[in-house]
Amino acid sequence: MTSLTTATGPLGDGVPVVNEVVGVPGGIGAAARAARADALDAWLCRLFPDRPGVALVAVGGLGRRQCAPYGDLDLLLLHAGVPGIDALAASLWYPIWDAGLRLDHSVRTVAEALSVAQDDVKVALGLLDARHVAGDPALTDQLARTATDHWRRTAIRHLPGLREITAARWEAHGELAFLLEGDLKEAAGGLRDVGILRAIATAGVTDALRPAVHAAHRRLLDTRDALHQQVGRRVDRLVAQERDGVAALLGLRPSPPGAADATPRPEAADVEPRPEAAEGDTLLRLVAGDARTVRHALDDAWRAADRLRSGRHRGAPGRPPRRPVARDVVEQDGELVLARTAIGARPDPSLSLRVAAAAATTGLPIARATCEWLAAYCPPLPAPWPPAARAALITLLGAGPGLVPAWETCDRYGLIDRWLPEWTRLRSLPQHNPVHRFTLDRHLVQTAYEASRHTRDVERPDLLLLGAFLHDIGKGLPGDHSTVGAPLAESVAARVGLPPAEAALIGTLVRLHLLLPDVATRRDLSDPKTIAGVAERIGDTGTLELLHALVRADAAATGPAAWSGWKGRLVAELVSRVRTTLDTGEVPAPPAPDPALVAGSLPVVHVGEDRVSVAAADRRGLLATVAGCLALHRLDVISADAATVDGRALVQCRVQPRYGLAADPIALTADLRRAVTGDVSVTQRLRGRALAARSRSAAPRVVWHREAATDAVLLELRAADAAGLLYRVTCALDEAGAQVRAARISTLGGDVVDAFYLTGGWPSDEQRARVEAAVLAAV
Repeated sequence: MTSLTTATGPLGDGVPVVNEVVGVPGGIGAAARAARADALDAWLCRLFPDRPGVALVAVGGLGRRQCAPYGDLDLLLLHAGVPGIDALAASLWYPIWDAGLRLDHSVRTVAEALSVAQDDVKVALGLLDARHVAGDPALTDQLARTATDHWRRTAIRHLPGLREITAARWEAHGELAFLLEGDLKEAAGGLRDVGILRAIATAGVTDALRPAVHAAHRRLLDTRDALHQQVGRRVDRLVAQERDGVAALLGLRPSPPGAADATPRPEAADVEPRPEAAEGDTLLRLVAGDARTVRHALDDAWRAADRLRSGRHRGAPGRPPRRPVARDVVEQDGELVLARTAIGARPDPSLSLRVAAAAATTGLPIARATCEWLAAYCPPLPAPWPPAARAALITLLGAGPGLVPAWETCDRYGLIDRWLPEWTRLRSLPQHNPVHRFTLDRHLVQTAYEASRHTRDVERPDLLLLGAFLHDIGKGLPGDHSTVGAPLAESVAARVGLPPAEAALIGTLVRLHLLLPDVATRRDLSDPKTIAGVAERIGDTGTLELLHALVRADAAATGPAAWSGWKGRLVAELVSRVRTTLDTGEVPAPPAPDPALVAGSLPVVHVGEDRVSVAAADRRGLLATVAGCLALHRLDVISADAATVDGRALVQCRVQPRYGLAADPIALTADLRRAVTGDVSVTQRLRGRALAARSRSAAPRVVWHREAATDAVLLELRAADAAGLLYRVTCALDEAGAQVRAARISTLGGDVVDAFYLTGGWPSDEQRARVEAAVLAAV
């Protein structure tokens, strides 16, 4: 469609028009969507010639009269075998394209349309939305009635295939309820799934479109309207930079302190207030709640279809067998229900946890009636928890793939809030670091799932699972989340029933869960002071093992940008050296330089898959030259070490391709040899590339650390990432008279935290100011 303008439209003066040719109005809400459908219907009727035996049928959004501001047109030209249909179709489609509208079209007879629907379940679902626009209404009526009747007779046979298609789509697009930038249409719980619920309800399988689903659907449609209007084009992914604008268009306001939970969860009881959040965060929580409602309704509908297909629906003769799966829990008809002996006047407070653990370990869903009974009658847990409840929680957290669906089911009915009152604050909480893919609640559950893969690596798998689940509990509160979260996690652990020493260890895991990756990527691991400092903070090898496993689980749950092979190797190297220190009481000696670099004629250049080593005549600026040459070949430096041995300078760098493609080793070796011997042509290319790549983002910052290294001062640069940044900064340090012994580069999304080890004592105020100014000017 054309760009959005303000004009007089069907909704009145001042309403934006998204297509001036057709007169399609913008706006948000059901009335705006209906006005768009009316405008499109009227325009299409004017285009359509008055010919017998031909009808124009709308499907998709126009068929449902739910047109998004910049949505597509889905049209079917239906005919009864009349001649000249191709010319008629062209006379319709070309004016639509000329008007700037996106079009999905087809030309078929009634028989042809029904035949395609028999073989393609997506076409069958589309015909359920068929609506007459122009031409012969009898043709449209025949198609709509026959398609609906055929779907009702064959739906049970088609639903397994539809479920496979849906699962593949979910795998590709993720779950809208937990994604920080989810697709409102294609992700699990999105608008596409509402269409499936409508089809299942049309087939009479179950009452899939309950009032809560209707309300969630309406809010998701409004959000998509606002997103289209905000961006000015068709887009269904609610990206972070558009959230605040979309929220403003929807009239959302920040959640003030003491306000009720913004996330609609009709199955759960009232929840406690949230802290203040930005408009975009409020929107994300609303979308998450609506997506959960849709996803849960579809899960219920799939199970109802399974029961109907297997002949075990209500009214079938006989009762399905009951099979015990855990204490007080039995399997019936593919779902978990309570054993008859568990239902009494005084239920066990740990019953809901034990049912959840059984669901997670068996992979079976909990029956809806069972969830409702537990939410209504299961008493609250005492403090501290009884051993059965604590054991059930650990079993649930360590269940692997079954954890997430079981946890979601319990959260749907308010059971999690009863176990952990802190969960209300954490639910659907956005994480603004770009490396995160999930909201906070899902991240915590996902981390516990990932930690279950490492339970054989530690002496106390129960503490690993609980620590993984609680590691980010401090997020959303003022201050460093690791520091703020430690006492909160320790309090939860004590309430769960852990002894004081173990509860304190949970607090330690939360407090130190970022220590290993931060030190491994930002500090010199060959420096004895680095290793001794980490060993002192951790204290023992058992805690070290738990932290190492937690780091890997946290990274896997965060997203692909949070972990890589080089980061894993750095963390493993740090863990190995710290373990040696804790076991022996002595810091291991730094590794000796590569013998190939300290012998032979200069220069020596070794280029490996992820490591580049150079030996050259000792001179100032060698590290900057090597870093610039690597940047010239689109290689990012992860770590760099510089040393002088027997009069020759050694520079060793760990690298990774900036754009995923490995550099040509022959060309790289040749350029390095020329550069370190002072070839002017190479250095000129370096300077040109480096100046062109300067960042224009938020102001950088320099932080000094006095006692972080054995024989050096640590300068830490926090800035936006950019190609050639290391080259520019090392050049600036060299020109300012500072000598770099080592550098560590840590990339966090679009930002970097680069640490430079500067030889010599603590510089004076004047020297620090001069060096700092040079570094900031180079960024």
